[in-house]
Amino acid sequence: MTPRLARPHPTPSNAWRWAVGGAWLGCMLASLIWAPARWLGWAIERSTQGQVQLNQPRGTVWQGSGQITLSGGAGSRDAQTLPGRLHWRILPMGLNWGLQVQTDCCMDKPAQATLQAGWSRLRVQLDDHQSRWPAAWLSGLGAPWNTLQAEGLLQLRTESLQLQWTAGRLHMQGLAELQAQGLSSRLSTLKPMGSYRVQMRGTPEGTATPELQLSTLQGPLQLQGQGQWVGSRLRFSGEARADEGTEAALSNLLNIIGRRQGARSLLSLG
Repeated sequence: MTPRLARPHPTPSNAWRWAVGGAWLGCMLASLIWAPARWLGWAIERSTQGQVQLNQPRGTVWQGSGQITLSGGAGSRDAQTLPGRLHWRILPMGLNWGLQVQTDCCMDKPAQATLQAGWSRLRVQLDDHQSRWPAAWLSGLGAPWNTLQAEGLLQLRTESLQLQWTAGRLHMQGLAELQAQGLSSRLSTLKPMGSYRVQMRGTPEGTATPELQLSTLQGPLQLQGQGQWVGSRLRFSGEARADEGTEAALSNLLNIIGRRQGARSLLSLG
């Protein structure tokens, strides 16, 4: 009869290592699952250099709420907080992630997106969406918005929008449109000055240079221009002018927003 070999018993030192390793893994999983919402706030503030801040966060990274503030950065005195709270929820969807965002003030229904991350690549696909935002919120970003002190309503609309960052370059499909309705400024006595549309449009193949168009819907202040998003920078050129009979009321504004050339103000960015 063949004698059985006795199984080696774990030594106390090995058992202790397994216990410590299991406890460490459990703590890491618990920290990931219950990661506090303030971690997300820290990531947002760091990635935007302090221009977007998540204040008074509640909940976890995966489901929570907070107040969204726009700021000119460290030391800025012009910070503006959106009324109400922003609510979010992040859900696993196979190899992707689902994101739902809702604001108390500005959305009738949540905005939804699908996120897919890969090696040096991030793709964000947004469901068609509409929302309304106070133009005064932009003054929190500092110059030139704190000088303009814009008032009015910003209507955001997206259609088949997909954004992809590959090695730091943006590729865009679909449409993003922003309408500024009944816009006014403390720099002019005309209220409102007009309503305007900004469109950024990609291609079905996902262009690396999305085109931007600025146009006037109505009003005495006429704005028009075009540009392209190249790499991580926007290049834009356009002009602003006042309708006949409103030049005096808009002269100060035209002097500030661009370079005067006769009756026009030339706009340039990038």
